[in-house]
Amino acid sequence: MDDSERLAAYDAFARGIRAELAEVGTRMDVLRAENKVKTATYRQLFATRMTLKDIDRRLVERGL
Repeated sequence: MDDSERLAAYDAFARGIRAELAEVGTRMDVLRAENKVKTATYRQLFATRMTLKDIDRRLVERGL
């Protein structure tokens, strides 16, 4: 794998992380609207969102 392929792979990874982060946010919004913020599903989504945000922050720090 050369550098351009490696960069393309990282860009695809970053797009995937951001898409998943948006999806998780949407699912949390639906649960919040249904007043289900104390459910196990909401809490799992919250933890997932925190992890994805951290990954995205690290990608942004590195210009990806």
